[in-house]
Amino acid sequence: MEKRESSAAAVAAFEHLGADLLDAGVVAGQMFGARSLLLEKKAIACLNGDTVAFKLGRDNPEHARALALPGAVLFDPSGMGRPFKDWVEVPLSAAGEWPALADAALAAARQ
Repeated sequence: MEKRESSAAAVAAFEHLGADLLDAGVVAGQMFGARSLLLEKKAIACLNGDTVAFKLGRDNPEHARALALPGAVLFDPSGMGRPFKDWVEVPLSAAGEWPALADAALAAARQ
């Protein structure tokens, strides 16, 4: 994965997100060489610079809503124009949306 440094604010917001999901069985770990949130060893979100990528699944309302946020893009961990279509990367400027997106990623992972 193309490595981008995360600001202290992004790290703190991501760690807070993980803490809120502990009761749901989500654990912190590593995926794509980055801090990630995992459910049963499957990544549902990962920190990439000052963005968090959420695995929402494609063609659903949560995915469309996430992509509509300012600065949101499909997650391209290689940085080579090959995005993961199930993943949406959401910037720190939309961190207020991260908890709802994490819940949506958690629900998608449980399907």
